[in-house]
Amino acid sequence: MLDDRPEFRHPEFRHFMLKEIYEQPDVVRACLEKYLNLDWTQNRTSESPIHLGLPASFYNGLAEIHIVACGTSLHASLVGQYWLEQLAGIPTRVRYASEFPDHPFPLTPNTLTIAVTQSGETADTLKALTFEQQRRSQLTPACRPRLLGLTNQPNSTLQQRVDHILHAPSEQEVGVAATKSFVAQLIVFYTLALDLACRRQMLSSDRLDILLREVERLPEKISQILAATDAIAQLAKELVDTQDFIFLARGINYPIALEGALKLKETSYIHAEGYAAGEFLHGPIAILDEQVTVVAIAMPGQVYDKTLANLQKVKSRGARLIAITTPVNSEAAALFDSLLPIPDVDELLSPILTVIPLQLLAYYITVYRGLDVDRPRGLTKSLSAE
Repeated sequence: MLDDRPEFRHPEFRHFMLKEIYEQPDVVRACLEKYLNLDWTQNRTSESPIHLGLPASFYNGLAEIHIVACGTSLHASLVGQYWLEQLAGIPTRVRYASEFPDHPFPLTPNTLTIAVTQSGETADTLKALTFEQQRRSQLTPACRPRLLGLTNQPNSTLQQRVDHILHAPSEQEVGVAATKSFVAQLIVFYTLALDLACRRQMLSSDRLDILLREVERLPEKISQILAATDAIAQLAKELVDTQDFIFLARGINYPIALEGALKLKETSYIHAEGYAAGEFLHGPIAILDEQVTVVAIAMPGQVYDKTLANLQKVKSRGARLIAITTPVNSEAAALFDSLLPIPDVDELLSPILTVIPLQLLAYYITVYRGLDVDRPRGLTKSLSAE
């Protein structure tokens, strides 16, 4: 059973953003209860443990996936791209919705287009979707539009524009900086990738069982992070006057570096950038000095040793180095000035945990700077196209 113990619930909050961060265990639980067949691991009663409510025709001949999105939804899409390619083996491309009409993907056959928007009303995303539908509408049957929407809001404009919809249940999000809606989108992308992987027979039975057990434990693991926020709050107090942040990661956590930078800059107005850790060495490392703080995601797994090697070079430039990681050995720990530990988790699912400390870090820094964390200047939940 998914964890619903009362001790993993926080009683009161100063701001909507903090309340919504603390609601994320329940959000993950709701997504899994909506899409995951909890009896499947015991009875194997169907070909997939996921039930998305999509017709059989949706899966026929699917050869490629294109995704259009903006902002935080684009970062969720980049994680989704990794899952769709690495689990399901389907070539997947992601593009900013605002750029898509001017620089569309090539017209490939048997291609699914996914539009991702939290509100279901993001004008740039709807515009990209309309463009894709129009340019494919008169083509051969194999190239006709196949459209899927992913949104946190049911009964939205997006739902009226697509053939099929996946709802990321996160209830209303008041804080402008997306937190629980982002995690909900991640879970839906993961279930979609897992469903496609099962139908395409891309996973062994043992590997599938491991991934299912891991995802069911996510609510409890998020709650463990939320039960230990004092260290993040203290670190934020130390960093409140820092003017430049760099967020680094490799592989599946690279989009989380982008999201961590976005959360910090949109709430606190501090300059922050996210980079792939290896690529950061090819030029941007020149900006590092003692005044720059680097926040690195270093998760055990396929890219862990490479990430540590990259961070050794970062550390040599004198920047303060903070790590989001699981408990590490003393040799690795010596590399970092500060550690924000998260529970052990399969590397494939790690983005759902690594983003939580970054949300909290942005929240506390913003609050300590005396800013309105729920209503950052110049931002709303749904933006019009330029």
